[in-house]
Amino acid sequence: MGCGTGKVLPSQNGNENEEKSKRDVSVLQSLVAFAMERDHHEESKKNVSGFFSTKSRRVPAGQTSFRFEKQQEKSGDTYKDKFDARVSSRYRIKALIGRGSFSRVVRAEHRTSRRPFAIKLMEVETPQAREVCAAELAVLRRVHHANVVRLVEVFQCPRRVYVVLELATGGDLLDRVLSRGHYTERDAAQALRMVLAGVGYLHSLAITHRDLKPENLLYYHPGVDSRLLVTDFGLATFGGAETSGRNPSAQSGDINGTSSTWSLRTTCGTPEYMAPELVLRKPYSCAVDMWAVGVIAYIILSGAVPFEDDTQTQLYRSILRGKYGFRGNPWPSVSNPAKDFIRALLESDPGRRLRAEQASRHPWILTAAAGSSARNLHRSISRNLRHRASRNSSRCHSRTTNSAADVRSIAERPAGTLAW
Repeated sequence: MGCGTGKVLPSQNGNENEEKSKRDVSVLQSLVAFAMERDHHEESKKNVSGFFSTKSRRVPAGQTSFRFEKQQEKSGDTYKDKFDARVSSRYRIKALIGRGSFSRVVRAEHRTSRRPFAIKLMEVETPQAREVCAAELAVLRRVHHANVVRLVEVFQCPRRVYVVLELATGGDLLDRVLSRGHYTERDAAQALRMVLAGVGYLHSLAITHRDLKPENLLYYHPGVDSRLLVTDFGLATFGGAETSGRNPSAQSGDINGTSSTWSLRTTCGTPEYMAPELVLRKPYSCAVDMWAVGVIAYIILSGAVPFEDDTQTQLYRSILRGKYGFRGNPWPSVSNPAKDFIRALLESDPGRRLRAEQASRHPWILTAAAGSSARNLHRSISRNLRHRASRNSSRCHSRTTNSAADVRSIAERPAGTLAW
């Protein structure tokens, strides 16, 4: 339920004839933009799932991340702020649960039904804020699906818009993985089936999410039978809908490999989940969401990420190379169909990447991993998450100290000298 603060188009290189120079300059601009917007690292949280928190989100210049407050809500706590009378007469405001540069999210309770809801307060005093609000509402008003967060009602005021949403109380996808003492491939496949249902629905409406990650996949309630919701449409947009199936004859990196509406160019999202075409600042489609689903599948089956490096520049290089492996625990215990599912999504050529409908029909998803091992993966996943959180904490200081120097080093390189 987050909010980006704008959709900023990348600067364009006017020299259309020098394709190599254009590619290198685009990559350079992307690296510098993301590096300059790097959040100041805070001390790693004790909760091992904190490494995959929204703090890691990077967005283009002019955008900031949306941070959820993971804190205990005390009985009787109320969020102190002035609310429009129409809102306060219908809802009892409880506590702040998230904040962004233009918005805040509070937990609320309907005064009559006593049902809990989330209310997003969006400040719309500036043109940029109004644009962000309009874009997000355009998406929320269009969607209605069991696996997509639902818009309940909207209260519009001159300087603020109140957006009432259904409240997901079951924690995010990774929280659920960690909280269970027993976690198998079947559990992962069932979760991904719901993710694919929501993402496929969005794509059918020509909506590209652009920031899919475990933190934006929330369970509606804590029960084992809870539905999983796709949330946070702060970076979502209309466009990039694919109108044909996979094209095996498509050339690697050729954006004409599929018959699509290639209208998306804004570079945004969280780096660890960004598809190669996003890193390269190429025109892209909703296939970027499917790459992110592949990264999510890798994480919830292992507790690790497929692409990881010490610096953002090295991370982007790893993504562009597309090289990852299934080494270490628990991968020897993970079935080949599960690995095949991940490979089909982490396909560098977007034209060969599975679409949501095709991914939902993959044998591993279709059978809910019925033929897979029932071995408990929880211990290995938790160990890997703790190890990664510890590494992140030790690297925190050096990353912050060297950030400005890294940016200057990249920015001072002549165009065409960025070696991969």
